[in-house]
Amino acid sequence: MVNSRRHKQIASPSRRRSLQTVLALLSAGIDPALGGETGSQAQRTRVIPSTGESIPVMGLGSARTFDVPPTASGLAPLREVTRLFVQRGGRMIDSSPMYGNAEEVVGRLVTDLHVQEKIFYATKVWTRGEQAGMEQMNRSFELMRTSLVDLMQVHNLSDTATQIRNIRTLQDQGRVRYVGITHYSTGAFGDLEAWMRKEKLDYVQFPYSIADRAAEERLLPAARDLGVATIAHRNFENGTLFRRVKGVKLPDWAAEFDCGTWGNFFLKYLIGEPGLTNLIPATTEPRHLADNMNAGLGRIPNAAQRGRMVKFVEDL
Repeated sequence: MVNSRRHKQIASPSRRRSLQTVLALLSAGIDPALGGETGSQAQRTRVIPSTGESIPVMGLGSARTFDVPPTASGLAPLREVTRLFVQRGGRMIDSSPMYGNAEEVVGRLVTDLHVQEKIFYATKVWTRGEQAGMEQMNRSFELMRTSLVDLMQVHNLSDTATQIRNIRTLQDQGRVRYVGITHYSTGAFGDLEAWMRKEKLDYVQFPYSIADRAAEERLLPAARDLGVATIAHRNFENGTLFRRVKGVKLPDWAAEFDCGTWGNFFLKYLIGEPGLTNLIPATTEPRHLADNMNAGLGRIPNAAQRGRMVKFVEDL
């Protein structure tokens, strides 16, 4: 079933922004069965510069993790991941046609859980040509079971000019709210910056972790200066960071910014960057999802503490 109610809301910007702000600030109960705290705490939010809309920093990625057969057994753990994500105050779920079954799985889970109104749908166009781009984006709407995509991004700068025009056409039709660009490689940061300066974009997505801080040099400052929101992916370096700290005790001083796990350590470093709008760590494990969401709660490290975190990791 397609979520048509969201499409109707786009005709009333003030009403839509009000609803979005309320949803973004909703406190999320932590599941005690997963060893978390009881009660409710609000997820940390950031502002999308182009509109002033608030959005929780912690998002959910779907690359690899949501590319599963859309069967009952395949969907079971991801249903719990998605349920907990929303319960804990998350909104942005990021996907792409590149990710196999991910868009279809996202659409099915969100619909089955009846949480469509709480989701900030983010996906991408990854093809060449005007007609092919429109066909692919229309297919994404169908797979994700929504008539409104909050953020449509040109994936890996594929036929960027054409696809930005296509996305703007969908914006004019009230079917897309924000336009963005992405790339998986730090070597493309110069191109990302050039497109941000050429086009009025809402979002830019790129790799960023405590071990790969290239985005801090120019891309993040440029996005801040140009009023472009930012999404960081590959936050755990595809698991490499956890292998790096295997058997290593978390430093006692991590408690200064409410950090009790290595997962929180890696994510809180990124949240400590004021120019970062969203993170999208991906997981198939509910307990890992709960831990990721904890990073969006409590204190975050200041500049001096972030420097100490980098040195600790580099000295391993």
